[in-house]
Amino acid sequence: MSKVRKLFVLDTNILMHDPTALFNFHEHDIFIPMIVLEELDNAKKGMSEVSQNVRQTSRFIDDLLKNAGKDHLAEGIPLSRRQNQDGDQFDSSGRLFFETTAARSQLPQSMPGQLADNSILNTVLTLKEASRDRDVILVSKDINLRIKASVLGIHAEDYQRDQVLDDMRLLYKGYYELDDTFWQQYSEQMQPKTDKNKQSYFEVRGEITKDWQVNSFVYEESSKPFYGIVTEKQQQTVKIRRIINYQGKNSVWGIEARNREQNFALNLLMNPDIDFVSLMGTA
Repeated sequence: MSKVRKLFVLDTNILMHDPTALFNFHEHDIFIPMIVLEELDNAKKGMSEVSQNVRQTSRFIDDLLKNAGKDHLAEGIPLSRRQNQDGDQFDSSGRLFFETTAARSQLPQSMPGQLADNSILNTVLTLKEASRDRDVILVSKDINLRIKASVLGIHAEDYQRDQVLDDMRLLYKGYYELDDTFWQQYSEQMQPKTDKNKQSYFEVRGEITKDWQVNSFVYEESSKPFYGIVTEKQQQTVKIRRIINYQGKNSVWGIEARNREQNFALNLLMNPDIDFVSLMGTA
């Protein structure tokens, strides 16, 4: 019994993010709504990474159309092997389909949201009705669009081809939470001191500091929360300073930290002594 091909509907942001996404769904088929082609066309100008990705996507699609011929659009264009400038190979045995007929409206009249998002959702619903023999899956990096899709009964997934690690928990977080016993064990050490520049700091010694790194953060959430950054480390002795709270009057050009991690990030980005900051997370 042959394996049933899935049909993946790609949102615009997927191809803006990774042009090779066309070839990364193995034996399964790809569907590109007309609104996606329009959005790609509107984003092709400029020297930004997104614009370059859009132009590469257009070149891939143009090559596929030349090789297969426009007369075969209804049957789906075979997705063949491609090689990028770095020599990486991308191979797929699926087919590429385009939206060639208008989808009839199946969304609630009161459906909120952007026209482009709703157009994609409507297309997916039409495909589900016409392709009952296989799974139709929306792929988008827009979490709000995926939520709306789930509400409508559409299976939606994020595109994670670019994630090197399967378990993101293995990555270095850059911060450590202090447990309830910290102040009991280290309260005597946590007496503020002043350095030669008249800046206050705390000094902590012991096994607890073995994994702490310079420019990492330690915090404790309570009625009187504590947020600090490690500024120096010698063996199992570290120096910690309280961080700046980038909220309210301490906003950066009107930008405020909305949570603890954003506050940590702004403390790193606003420190002229730190030359390189690596951030990972939802934009």
